[in-house]
Amino acid sequence: MTEEAPLKDLVQAFLVLRRYLFRILLLLLALTLAFLGISSRLLLFLERHFGQPLAFFGVAEAWLAVLKLALILAVMVAFPLLLYLLWRALAAVYRLSWKSGLVVVLGGSLLFYGGVAFCYLVSLPYGMRFLLSFGKKELVPTISVGHFVNFVGLFLLAFGLIFEVPLFMMLAAQMGLLDPCKAARFRRHAILIIAILAAVLTPTPDVFNMSLMAVPLYLLFEVGLLGARLLRPRKKPPSLAQTLTR
Repeated sequence: MTEEAPLKDLVQAFLVLRRYLFRILLLLLALTLAFLGISSRLLLFLERHFGQPLAFFGVAEAWLAVLKLALILAVMVAFPLLLYLLWRALAAVYRLSWKSGLVVVLGGSLLFYGGVAFCYLVSLPYGMRFLLSFGKKELVPTISVGHFVNFVGLFLLAFGLIFEVPLFMMLAAQMGLLDPCKAARFRRHAILIIAILAAVLTPTPDVFNMSLMAVPLYLLFEVGLLGARLLRPRKKPPSLAQTLTR
């Protein structure tokens, strides 16, 4: 098999996934509209959780913040279905088994919600307290509700996706895109990349909060390597592209 074959198969998988794009957008739209009723109450809950009063400086800013929060909630609720559609697209090209589908949907959902919970319970509270500690008597923090929703939503989704690293590594190994033995040799490079990601994703520049992000990321990398070794097939099954060219 040539080096380009796995990449060609990956392109085919994305073409298959594109067929589900309209359904995904329709689902997110329906969920967003459904969650509009509770989005304002969720915003009040987040405001109390972080202990910081919010304000708005535009006529439509508060409504747009509620709408964006409903969309973020829709993405989080629909994430298991998004994983299932991703697996279906990959399985159509790479002939993945139904067991791998369980791993993708169940394992990926647990990792995503674990990352969201870690961000909500650990990283964001520490980070916001640190950032707001710069306020003095002359500097009274007035946080825009729009910026607050953008800030919290971005970090929650980013942490959820970053925690998918083991799943992506295992899938890449099954698809022939990742050699776990070769990847293990670049562990030092991975540590450097993890440190950069932790510096970017952590809302504060202090070492303690960066380590709260970097240590779980490194553990996820090691779990991904272990899973890639266990799940990588000894003999790669023929892909759809190879079957058609025979």
